[in-house]
Amino acid sequence: MDVLALSRMQFALTAMFHFLFVPLTLGLSILVAYMESRYVATKNDMYLRMTRFWGKLFLINFALGIVTGLTLEFQFGMNWAEYSKYVGDIFGVPLAIEATLAFFLESTFLGLWIFGWKKVSPRVHALSIWIVAFATNMSALWILLANGWMQHPVGYVLRNNRAELVDFMAFLTNSYGWLKFFHTILAGYVVAAFFVMGISAWHLLRKSHPEFFKKSFQIAAIFGLVSSLLIVLVGDFHGAEVGKVQPAKLAAMESVWETQRGVPFYLLVIPDPKNERNAVELFGIPKMVSFLAYKDFNAEVKGLKAFPKDLRPPVFETFLGFRLMVGMGGLFILLSSLAFFLSWKDRLEEYPLFLKVMLFAIPLPYLAGELGWIVAEVGRQPWIVYGVLKTADAASRSVSVTQVTVSLVGFTILYSFLGLVDMYLLAKYAKKGPEV
Repeated sequence: MDVLALSRMQFALTAMFHFLFVPLTLGLSILVAYMESRYVATKNDMYLRMTRFWGKLFLINFALGIVTGLTLEFQFGMNWAEYSKYVGDIFGVPLAIEATLAFFLESTFLGLWIFGWKKVSPRVHALSIWIVAFATNMSALWILLANGWMQHPVGYVLRNNRAELVDFMAFLTNSYGWLKFFHTILAGYVVAAFFVMGISAWHLLRKSHPEFFKKSFQIAAIFGLVSSLLIVLVGDFHGAEVGKVQPAKLAAMESVWETQRGVPFYLLVIPDPKNERNAVELFGIPKMVSFLAYKDFNAEVKGLKAFPKDLRPPVFETFLGFRLMVGMGGLFILLSSLAFFLSWKDRLEEYPLFLKVMLFAIPLPYLAGELGWIVAEVGRQPWIVYGVLKTADAASRSVSVTQVTVSLVGFTILYSFLGLVDMYLLAKYAKKGPEV
């Protein structure tokens, strides 16, 4: 493989591994803050124990997320130097704001929360974790606005063979970035909800601290159900935005080859990886793709043949990733609805099979999130900045195959070790249960 292929593989590895930690941080910070607020309001010691127990798991995940995130920014200078030269003045702005504002706010108040037990008042201590939750989500906002600009560049001019930002408000109000932000943080909330429900289910199956984990399960079930439903709403707006600014990605997501009107949405598709056009499409909903993308049942959808071959995104990965992501989204609504109903009726322990399902469902929201990123990033190809800069032109020209290979192998070994450490620590303290 050449430097470009290896660099893409390395960035995909590090980005996807880092994103195993981000969504849980986004959602669990909110849940822990809510639990501590309940303790402050009710003085019920169970909520304090919940705050400490779930907060410990949050801290383990947060620490590993920081470590894995640092390597991503280094790669822009090492593996993607041409990209940094071309759009660095734009891309660097949100990254700098994220680091100097969101990250420092987050880390400062996280330190206060960790070391401030019994040193500050309960209200101030609870406020500190809410600030951490706010800063964590604000950090995601700036990163996703940067990615949103790469997906739909606005507010810039090309000058001296470089992209320069001339309208910061256009960048800040980019609808693609905001839709991506809401879609991503809601996905993180679902990850956290299923994480809490899954661990709670494990303890309930063993009749360990039943009241504690029934309450934890109920809180997470409500959080997961609301988030799962909101994702559908945001996803609808996001799909329409994709159809407007990235029609080639829309065609790849639905495997539409011929330009046509009233395009159906197929619920079940059996893809053929050897020939993307030979997918077997079943259970179509007439005209639904046209309606979802353009709010018109007879709207025209551009087919892949309308774009030059070198500007078509990979269809198989985009198409299959989108179908699996949507299918799992429906599953999350179903499971969280059942979880809410059974916890509300206080009947969870009567259904051990359901508790086992919730335990084994913990990885599914993680997988759905990774599939979402595959759809977003693979579906954008061959562009790294859509319509402005191709990925092939963004890679560094001064690094060798050997250098990238060595760093790729090194990252793989390091991340495998960190992943094992994270799973070990999370499993150890999750099984240990709350402090008595």
